[in-house]
Amino acid sequence: MESCFSSFFPSLVYNLLWTDLKRELEPKQHLMLVPPVCDWSHLFTYLSDPLYTLSSEKDHPKANIQLVGDKLVKVPIFTSMFSSLIHFPGYSLCLDGKDPVPPFIDRRWRGRAQQRLEALQQLAVGQPSLQIPQIVYEDPEVSGRNRYKYFARPLIPSNKLLPPNVCYAIEMTEPFILSATRDSKIFGPKLRTLGTQTDYRDGEAQTDPCSPEYVVPSGSVPELLTLATLTWGRGLPAGLAEVEMIEHAREKRAWEATLPAMDNASQIAKRRKMMDDMERKEWAFREQEIEKLQEIRLRVLKKLLQRLQEKQNELDAKRLDDHWQNHQKAKKEKMKKIQHDFVRMLRKLIAKRKNVMGKLERRDIIKEYTDFASQTYAPLSRIGYFPDDHSERFVVKNFYLNTFAGLCELEAALPHSVTQAEIKAPKPKYTTTKTGFIKRSARLEVELAQVHQALLEKKNKVKEPKKPPRFLEKIEKPVPRPPTPILEKPSVKEEEIELAVICLQKLLRGRAIQNLMFEEKEKRMELIQELRTTHALQEDGQLLRKAEEQMTRALQQQRDLQMQELSSMESRLAQEEGRALANMFDFLSKELLRLQEERKIHAFVMLAERQRRMREAEESGRRQVEERRRQEEDEIFRQVVKVQQSTIDSYLEDIILSTMENTAEEQAREEIQRMAVEINDIAYEMESCRTHLQSEEIVAELVYAFLIPEIEKTSIREKVRQSQRKHIYAAHQIIHRSTEELLADPALHQETSASRIEGDPPAGTGGGLSPSDGSDKDGTAS
Repeated sequence: MESCFSSFFPSLVYNLLWTDLKRELEPKQHLMLVPPVCDWSHLFTYLSDPLYTLSSEKDHPKANIQLVGDKLVKVPIFTSMFSSLIHFPGYSLCLDGKDPVPPFIDRRWRGRAQQRLEALQQLAVGQPSLQIPQIVYEDPEVSGRNRYKYFARPLIPSNKLLPPNVCYAIEMTEPFILSATRDSKIFGPKLRTLGTQTDYRDGEAQTDPCSPEYVVPSGSVPELLTLATLTWGRGLPAGLAEVEMIEHAREKRAWEATLPAMDNASQIAKRRKMMDDMERKEWAFREQEIEKLQEIRLRVLKKLLQRLQEKQNELDAKRLDDHWQNHQKAKKEKMKKIQHDFVRMLRKLIAKRKNVMGKLERRDIIKEYTDFASQTYAPLSRIGYFPDDHSERFVVKNFYLNTFAGLCELEAALPHSVTQAEIKAPKPKYTTTKTGFIKRSARLEVELAQVHQALLEKKNKVKEPKKPPRFLEKIEKPVPRPPTPILEKPSVKEEEIELAVICLQKLLRGRAIQNLMFEEKEKRMELIQELRTTHALQEDGQLLRKAEEQMTRALQQQRDLQMQELSSMESRLAQEEGRALANMFDFLSKELLRLQEERKIHAFVMLAERQRRMREAEESGRRQVEERRRQEEDEIFRQVVKVQQSTIDSYLEDIILSTMENTAEEQAREEIQRMAVEINDIAYEMESCRTHLQSEEIVAELVYAFLIPEIEKTSIREKVRQSQRKHIYAAHQIIHRSTEELLADPALHQETSASRIEGDPPAGTGGGLSPSDGSDKDGTAS
């Protein structure tokens, strides 16, 4: 009811508003209002109209979602119903669960049947025996009742809709002149060449060609339908193989048309022979196709093997190159290490030669600071000082200089005069004042220019050779020297003092010079020694030097021999020790591995043994259960067989007995009937020849035979009853007497009860019963 009202109320309001608007505009006859048409049924067209088709399966869910789009309803929240805040909304949006489409209408996509047919057509390519169901289309009845669906007339409004007092003014326009130049000026050129750039290639945007639906008349099989299994990319466009397949199919259809009918035996034999020949041809054709496929596969396999071989060769070459590069790198590293060791040993030797005597020297700070090549000014990195270590800490890292955004920001912050350089023409310098005097700066510039020019001329001036004098020149005499001053003669005492002072000065100066010479000699001792070794001036010194050199060489050779012997001995000892240690460690490692493996194997064996025992126990339990079950089943089977056998035996026995009884009964009846007939014959003969006396005699014998035995039986029974009565009376007396005694004596009662429990009868009871037993036996015997 609510859904009907919700759908009816907007239309009602709409109609009322439209009526009011029309009533207001009726006096104005020059206007005509046509109510807009609001069609709500187009949303359900894809479900109700069987001719309505969607482009793909994706559009079907979209159409379903459009039906759900208008089902949002506002549900008030009672705690904040009158709130206008965002975080406390007054209502919430919920989906209405009412569906306008009835549940019995199928909402599934109707294109599954076409997909199923296409799948069957694709499967029919490899399976010719697969039968494709034919599509039976209903008669559209174009010329019948459905004619209105295929033809339509335009809805032309009549002139009555226009009000009578409306007159449209016709606008005066210029006559239209057809001109190509005018069209090209107004609309531009008719043909234009445009180029577009897309993100996809033509091959990616290309879709499969359209395959329209078709209707096959009944009774006809077009040849084109045999190619229905070929699709775009799978046989289409057709190549040489497809053409050969089509020709082969045509030949086969032509051969099938030439087959004889199966009317008689000769035609059947001929048909069988033709089919056998065709089968051989088919097998031969198939073998040729298989051979072609094998050749193609062989070629592909050869290409793959060749590529694999080339790739393997490339890998081998690359591996060899890497190996060679590694060898070269190792060689360079080794040579570099040898060179480094060589330089280090040279430095050590030079340091040793500086201090041959082995004296300890203190650090001379003054000498270090006076020598600019010392460790103070130029420290060496091999000693442990790295001047460039952590130098990146002092690098200036500026955002405005290292990043593009910073440069842009810096450029935007700079003034316009910095980025846009303005070049101004230089103004001429005025060297004179308004009054006509030359300025001091101008005078200085002129003087500086003159001095600069003079210096350049002097610098570039070439000295001219001196010319020989052509005339005598006057040689001026030097100025005479002034007279030597004469000192007064000092006294003897002063002279002695002066001489002593001079001697002391000489001694001090000589000692100072000796000290300086000694210091310099000590400083240059290595050079002196080198000069002495290379430039000895005296023969004695050379001989001494040679003798020292020979002695030094001999000592060095002796020391080298000793060191070589020691090194060889140490190397041999180290080799033997290494061999022994290696063998020992190898043995120990192998023994450790063996012990570990042995323990592992032992653990595995224990686990396997435990698992085997568990499995044996489980198997024995299962075997016992199985044997018990088998015995039960055997016993059940045996009992069933026994029951069946006993049933069969009883059934057969009953059948045999019943058969025997029936047979005996029949034989007895026959015998009795036969005997009765004989007896009747004999009786009839005897009756015919019998007298009255013989009849009375027969009656007497019959009476005797019936009465006398019965009387004898009754008399014998009475005699037996009389003989047993006295024995029964004696037994009764014995029983009553024993019971009276038991009741009188309880101890005897207990003994008799115990004897009864043990199974021994009492004395009186046994004696009392024996006569009765004997009497019974006698009676029975009698």
